[in-house]
Amino acid sequence: MSKIRITKSFGFETAHALYGYDGLCKNVHGHSYKLDVTVMGTPINDPKNVKYGMVIDFKDLKKIVKSEIVEVFDHATVFNQNTPHVELAKIMEQNGHKVIFMDYQPTTEEMIIDFASKIQAKLPKNVTLHHLRLRETSSSYAEWHAADQ
Repeated sequence: MSKIRITKSFGFETAHALYGYDGLCKNVHGHSYKLDVTVMGTPINDPKNVKYGMVIDFKDLKKIVKSEIVEVFDHATVFNQNTPHVELAKIMEQNGHKVIFMDYQPTTEEMIIDFASKIQAKLPKNVTLHHLRLRETSSSYAEWHAADQ
């Protein structure tokens, strides 16, 4: 049986600040992130299975990524838990803003590692995460590949 890769793309808006950074990104700012999720598997070969011919139903992949990533990070402000912006974050939360504190620096590189872990944990046993691409801007992105891990 052939191994097939399928990809689904997602978008979300997230703000962050990079704690301790020596440039402008130390300030709270936002991005329109684009996440491409590529999984790999063998298409189901059982004509009686409603998912016959699919590696994974795109709808099922969408459900995983939306619940684990998009719904969590969309229109949130993400901070390293050690940020000096703690007081600002508390005021934001008190005023109904969505704030997330992470135990890592919320760079594209660290976020994609987190995303890979969350997505892998939810995939069916017969489907593997092949790679992710997280685009922070139109000209900047990070990639995670299972083969590199």
